[in-house]
Amino acid sequence: MMRKILPLLIAIIGLAAGAGAGLMLRKPAEEPDPAAGAAPAVPDPALVEYVKLNNQFIVPVLEGGRVASLVAMSLSLEIATGNSEQVFAREPKLRDAFLQVMFDHANTGGFRGSFTDAANLVVLRRALMEQAKLIMGNVVSDVLITEIARQDS
Repeated sequence: MMRKILPLLIAIIGLAAGAGAGLMLRKPAEEPDPAAGAAPAVPDPALVEYVKLNNQFIVPVLEGGRVASLVAMSLSLEIATGNSEQVFAREPKLRDAFLQVMFDHANTGGFRGSFTDAANLVVLRRALMEQAKLIMGNVVSDVLITEIARQDS
């Protein structure tokens, strides 16, 4: 009888210890931002312009070592007015960084299943924006996914 109870008891203790450790190590809840519930600010059209990046981005989605599908995306950048030449001058660097973000997104399963789900696209946009800011600084205020399609094989 003890042989049957002991593994169950160890499992319960382990589960309780893991849950306790998780509660102790979690980040404290942050104060909610009162502006977070407000509608997103609409940029003043006189202060921004949109630059469509040349050519689509093509990203393979691998499953079991083979290409299961291809994702094609077009991106545009919302930038401060008068900086489009600067964006085009840095476009090769932007494309390289954006492709790396998209490959990482594909490798973590972001383009599988319901790949246009809002949660998936928020993660992708945030990562693209981080790279845009690293390369262009405050010139870029947003990254827009203007087209996205997946071709399954």
